[in-house]
Amino acid sequence: MGFLEIFFIGIGLAMDAFAVSVCKGLSMKRMNWKSAGVIALYFGIFQAVMPLAGYLMGTAFSGFVESIDHWIAFFLLAIIGGKMIKDSFDDEMEKRNDHTDIKTMLLLSIATSIDALAVGITFAFFDSKILLSATMIGVITFILSMVGVKVGNLFGDKFQNKAELIGGIMLIMIGIKILLEHLGIG
Repeated sequence: MGFLEIFFIGIGLAMDAFAVSVCKGLSMKRMNWKSAGVIALYFGIFQAVMPLAGYLMGTAFSGFVESIDHWIAFFLLAIIGGKMIKDSFDDEMEKRNDHTDIKTMLLLSIATSIDALAVGITFAFFDSKILLSATMIGVITFILSMVGVKVGNLFGDKFQNKAELIGGIMLIMIGIKILLEHLGIG
Protein backbone atom coordinates (compact mmCIF):
# COMPACT_ATOMS: atom_id res chain seq x y z
CA MET A 1 0.00 0.00 0.00
CA GLY A 2 1.20 3.46 -0.86
CA PHE A 3 1.30 6.67 1.14
CA LEU A 4 -1.86 8.07 -0.45
CA GLU A 5 -3.87 4.90 0.21
CA ILE A 6 -2.79 4.84 3.85
CA PHE A 7 -3.58 8.56 4.16
CA PHE A 8 -7.15 8.04 2.95
CA ILE A 9 -7.57 4.96 5.15
CA GLY A 10 -6.42 7.12 8.07
CA ILE A 11 -8.99 9.79 7.26
CA GLY A 12 -11.74 7.19 6.94
CA LEU A 13 -10.84 5.57 10.25
CA ALA A 14 -10.63 8.96 11.97
CA MET A 15 -14.17 10.01 11.04
CA ASP A 16 -15.81 8.27 14.00
CA ALA A 17 -13.25 9.81 16.38
CA PHE A 18 -13.83 13.20 14.74
CA ALA A 19 -17.60 12.91 15.23
CA VAL A 20 -17.21 11.88 18.88
CA SER A 21 -14.73 14.75 19.37
CA VAL A 22 -17.37 17.15 18.04
CA CYS A 23 -19.75 15.71 20.64
CA LYS A 24 -17.20 16.25 23.40
CA GLY A 25 -16.66 19.82 22.20
CA LEU A 26 -20.42 20.41 22.21
CA SER A 27 -20.42 19.52 25.90
CA MET A 28 -17.76 22.05 26.89
CA LYS A 29 -18.86 25.41 28.29
CA ARG A 30 -15.75 27.01 26.82
CA MET A 31 -12.85 25.65 24.81
CA ASN A 32 -10.41 23.75 26.99
CA TRP A 33 -7.27 22.98 24.98
CA LYS A 34 -5.91 20.64 27.65
CA SER A 35 -9.05 18.51 27.50
CA ALA A 36 -9.01 18.68 23.69
CA GLY A 37 -5.42 17.42 23.76
CA VAL A 38 -6.35 14.56 26.10
CA ILE A 39 -9.28 13.58 23.87
CA ALA A 40 -7.12 13.75 20.74
CA LEU A 41 -4.33 11.74 22.40
CA TYR A 42 -6.70 8.96 23.46
CA PHE A 43 -8.25 8.71 20.01
CA GLY A 44 -4.92 9.05 18.18
CA ILE A 45 -3.17 6.44 20.33
CA PHE A 46 -6.03 3.95 20.08
CA GLN A 47 -6.34 4.45 16.32
CA ALA A 48 -2.60 3.76 16.03
CA VAL A 49 -2.48 0.79 18.42
CA MET A 50 -5.52 -1.06 17.08
CA PRO A 51 -4.11 -1.62 13.56
CA LEU A 52 -0.91 -2.88 15.19
CA ALA A 53 -2.91 -5.31 17.32
CA GLY A 54 -4.94 -6.38 14.29
CA TYR A 55 -1.79 -6.88 12.27
CA LEU A 56 -0.33 -9.08 15.01
CA MET A 57 -3.53 -11.09 15.26
CA GLY A 58 -3.21 -11.76 11.55
CA THR A 59 -5.62 -13.96 9.77
CA ALA A 60 -6.27 -16.40 12.63
CA PHE A 61 -9.02 -14.30 14.20
CA SER A 62 -10.09 -12.13 11.26
CA GLY A 63 -13.52 -13.72 10.82
CA PHE A 64 -14.34 -13.47 14.52
CA VAL A 65 -13.30 -9.80 14.91
CA GLU A 66 -15.07 -8.71 11.75
CA SER A 67 -18.21 -10.56 12.79
CA ILE A 68 -18.68 -8.65 16.08
CA ASP A 69 -16.77 -5.34 15.80
CA HIS A 70 -19.90 -3.47 14.73
CA TRP A 71 -21.91 -4.80 17.69
CA ILE A 72 -19.22 -3.78 20.17
CA ALA A 73 -19.00 -0.27 18.71
CA PHE A 74 -22.80 0.05 18.57
CA PHE A 75 -23.36 -0.96 22.21
CA LEU A 76 -20.56 1.23 23.57
CA LEU A 77 -21.73 4.29 21.63
CA ALA A 78 -25.39 3.63 22.49
CA ILE A 79 -24.62 3.40 26.22
CA ILE A 80 -22.52 6.57 26.22
CA GLY A 81 -24.99 8.42 23.97
CA GLY A 82 -27.94 7.34 26.12
CA LYS A 83 -26.20 8.67 29.22
CA MET A 84 -25.55 11.99 27.47
CA ILE A 85 -29.23 12.25 26.47
CA LYS A 86 -30.29 11.49 30.04
CA ASP A 87 -27.84 14.08 31.39
CA SER A 88 -29.17 16.66 28.92
CA PHE A 89 -32.47 16.76 30.80
CA ASP A 90 -30.68 17.63 34.04
CA ASP A 91 -31.12 21.33 34.78
CA GLU A 92 -27.59 21.75 36.09
CA MET A 93 -25.35 22.76 33.18
CA GLU A 94 -22.34 21.97 35.35
CA LYS A 95 -23.05 18.30 34.71
CA ARG A 96 -22.20 18.50 31.02
CA ASN A 97 -20.37 15.42 29.80
CA ASP A 98 -17.09 17.07 28.96
CA HIS A 99 -15.31 14.52 31.15
CA THR A 100 -11.98 13.16 30.01
CA ASP A 101 -11.64 10.62 32.80
CA ILE A 102 -10.02 7.28 32.01
CA LYS A 103 -13.27 5.27 32.03
CA THR A 104 -15.10 7.60 29.65
CA MET A 105 -12.17 8.01 27.28
CA LEU A 106 -11.31 4.30 27.21
CA LEU A 107 -14.89 3.41 26.27
CA LEU A 108 -15.04 6.09 23.57
CA SER A 109 -11.58 5.21 22.26
CA ILE A 110 -12.39 1.51 22.00
CA ALA A 111 -15.76 2.21 20.37
CA THR A 112 -14.24 4.46 17.72
CA SER A 113 -11.20 2.29 16.97
CA ILE A 114 -12.69 -1.20 16.64
CA ASP A 115 -12.72 -0.83 12.85
CA ALA A 116 -9.00 0.00 12.96
CA LEU A 117 -8.41 -3.45 14.49
CA ALA A 118 -10.05 -5.10 11.49
CA VAL A 119 -8.09 -2.84 9.13
CA GLY A 120 -4.90 -3.96 10.85
CA ILE A 121 -5.80 -7.55 10.06
CA THR A 122 -6.17 -6.64 6.40
CA PHE A 123 -2.78 -4.88 6.51
CA ALA A 124 -1.28 -8.30 7.29
CA PHE A 125 -2.67 -9.61 3.99
CA PHE A 126 -1.01 -6.79 2.04
CA ASP A 127 2.32 -7.03 3.88
CA SER A 128 2.05 -3.29 4.64
CA LYS A 129 4.64 -1.27 6.51
CA ILE A 130 2.59 -1.48 9.68
CA LEU A 131 4.56 0.98 11.82
CA LEU A 132 4.33 3.71 9.20
CA SER A 133 0.66 2.95 8.57
CA ALA A 134 -0.26 2.94 12.27
CA THR A 135 1.67 6.15 12.92
CA MET A 136 -0.04 7.94 10.03
CA ILE A 137 -3.46 6.77 11.18
CA GLY A 138 -2.74 7.92 14.74
CA VAL A 139 -1.47 11.37 13.69
CA ILE A 140 -4.40 11.95 11.32
CA THR A 141 -6.84 10.95 14.05
CA PHE A 142 -5.13 13.21 16.59
CA ILE A 143 -5.34 16.23 14.29
CA LEU A 144 -8.95 15.62 13.26
CA SER A 145 -9.97 15.03 16.89
CA MET A 146 -8.49 18.39 17.96
CA VAL A 147 -10.37 20.07 15.11
CA GLY A 148 -13.54 18.18 16.08
CA VAL A 149 -13.44 19.39 19.69
CA LYS A 150 -13.02 22.99 18.53
CA VAL A 151 -15.83 22.73 15.96
CA GLY A 152 -18.13 21.15 18.55
CA ASN A 153 -17.29 23.81 21.09
CA LEU A 154 -18.13 26.61 18.65
CA PHE A 155 -21.58 25.11 18.12
CA GLY A 156 -21.96 24.21 21.80
CA ASP A 157 -21.97 27.88 22.78
CA LYS A 158 -24.93 28.47 20.47
CA PHE A 159 -26.89 25.40 21.55
CA GLN A 160 -26.06 25.76 25.26
CA ASN A 161 -28.10 23.20 27.24
CA LYS A 162 -29.16 21.34 24.08
CA ALA A 163 -25.52 20.45 23.30
CA GLU A 164 -25.53 17.31 25.43
CA LEU A 165 -28.77 16.09 23.85
CA ILE A 166 -27.41 16.64 20.34
CA GLY A 167 -24.11 14.97 21.26
CA GLY A 168 -25.88 11.93 22.69
CA ILE A 169 -28.09 11.59 19.64
CA MET A 170 -25.03 11.89 17.39
CA LEU A 171 -23.21 9.11 19.27
CA ILE A 172 -26.20 6.79 19.01
CA MET A 173 -26.55 7.62 15.31
CA ILE A 174 -22.86 6.85 14.74
CA GLY A 175 -23.36 3.51 16.50
CA ILE A 176 -26.41 2.73 14.37
CA LYS A 177 -24.53 3.75 11.21
CA ILE A 178 -21.63 1.42 12.07
CA LEU A 179 -24.06 -1.42 12.80
CA LEU A 180 -26.10 -0.93 9.60
CA GLU A 181 -23.01 -0.66 7.39
CA HIS A 182 -21.62 -3.91 8.74
CA LEU A 183 -24.96 -5.66 8.39
CA GLY A 184 -25.05 -4.54 4.75
CA ILE A 185 -28.13 -2.35 5.22
CA GLY A 186 -26.55 1.13 5.06
